[in-house]
Amino acid sequence: MRMRSRYLFAIGALLLGLFSLTTQISFAQSPAFENGQNSQSASVLFENVRIFDGVSDTLTAPSNVLVVGNRIQAIDTRSLPMPADISVARINGEGRVLMPGLIDAHTHLFMETSTPEDLIAATSAPERLFQKAQDNATGMLMRGFTSARDLAGPVFELKQAIDRGAVVGPRIWPSGAMISQTSGHGDFRELSELPRTPTSELSLAEVAGVGAIADGVDEVLRRTREQLMLGASQIKLAAGGGVASDHDPLDVSQYTEAELKAAVEAAEDWNTYVAVHAYTPRSIQKSIRAGVKSIEHGQLMDEETAQMIAENDVWVSMQPFLDDEDANPYPEGSENRANQLIVAAGTDNAYNLAKKYNIKTAWGTDTLFNPEGATRRGAKLAKMVRWYSPAEVLRMATSTNASLLALSGPRNPYPGKLGVVEAGALADLLLVNGNPLENIQLIENPDANFLVIMKDGVIYKNRLG
Repeated sequence: MRMRSRYLFAIGALLLGLFSLTTQISFAQSPAFENGQNSQSASVLFENVRIFDGVSDTLTAPSNVLVVGNRIQAIDTRSLPMPADISVARINGEGRVLMPGLIDAHTHLFMETSTPEDLIAATSAPERLFQKAQDNATGMLMRGFTSARDLAGPVFELKQAIDRGAVVGPRIWPSGAMISQTSGHGDFRELSELPRTPTSELSLAEVAGVGAIADGVDEVLRRTREQLMLGASQIKLAAGGGVASDHDPLDVSQYTEAELKAAVEAAEDWNTYVAVHAYTPRSIQKSIRAGVKSIEHGQLMDEETAQMIAENDVWVSMQPFLDDEDANPYPEGSENRANQLIVAAGTDNAYNLAKKYNIKTAWGTDTLFNPEGATRRGAKLAKMVRWYSPAEVLRMATSTNASLLALSGPRNPYPGKLGVVEAGALADLLLVNGNPLENIQLIENPDANFLVIMKDGVIYKNRLG
């Protein structure tokens, strides 16, 4: 078996076994956190903090920020009147920086931290895969990432467990299964499974909810509506070849314009949008004509395509793919590795085009099968200073990414304003030991430099308490 198919077959087998035990298995309660702070405080007052508000290029003067419940109630350089009827937890920032929680706009929480060896070893105990996903989600929050847009994978149950408080983790905007044509980026079958007939069973990856194969307008409509029924906040389609793909070369364009438009219309009927995996000009341009709102990746775009993206007010959700220590692992000499180098070579040009045409650009990681890579989320964000100023980088990972999340409209699972520090916004906050506008490398070491982590008004880490 070749690389991607072998990995996804293992995932499918594990999840298929696990889903058959759904009534017997549940997510474990996450452990207690530093200083026992993983519980709702009636209100929290951050005193003497300088604020990066997620929008400005500079910090505020020393200020006080009052959080009541799960929202920021007031911000002022003067003393704030305290609620008379509830207790107040005080945190003296001593001039440190308070900023919004970070947002990763392109994650795969179920496929980030499990290596192929882990997947195969877990066959006899499939619940281990859920435990890995839970641990990954918890680690993500404890590194300061309070929100994640998951763009392929079975995370609906994980999201629900986090939302009800059974698991500690970020807010999740789930896409569910990636919808793909036959031989597309989301078709994880082996050649031995072809041809598919009207009586063929779904592949393991489809049963697991990793991918969903759909050919023709009717099937695309059905698969899109299924993901919406399951709780998708946005829809993900594969519109072109990929690096991890075994049976679709990087240069190919996938889906007809009519098929893409069918998914767009179904999503728009639910007041949300479609994001597509696409690298090349043809796949990007076809997707834009069909009404797609977010291009995932885009590293091989050309000037004409960049202009088209800007003119149509489409998002590009890009990742700093470079041939460096953070590259997803592929064997030297493999086709996957060759494609990876092509994408890495296009990254500089893509970011330069995005800046030239003022394209709405989101930031994400897209880590796969790389446990070490999942721990380096902050480092992957910090390397964005290759193209942007520290303020622009932090703005991208806070208020800009939050604007993309809000594109889900009524399907947004967390109504309220995110990515900013302002009165009325949801209280996802980090207290940083230093000034990340001057030293972006601070976010590379969250254990040492994120002294307080708050999500939805709840403190999960407090080194000052």
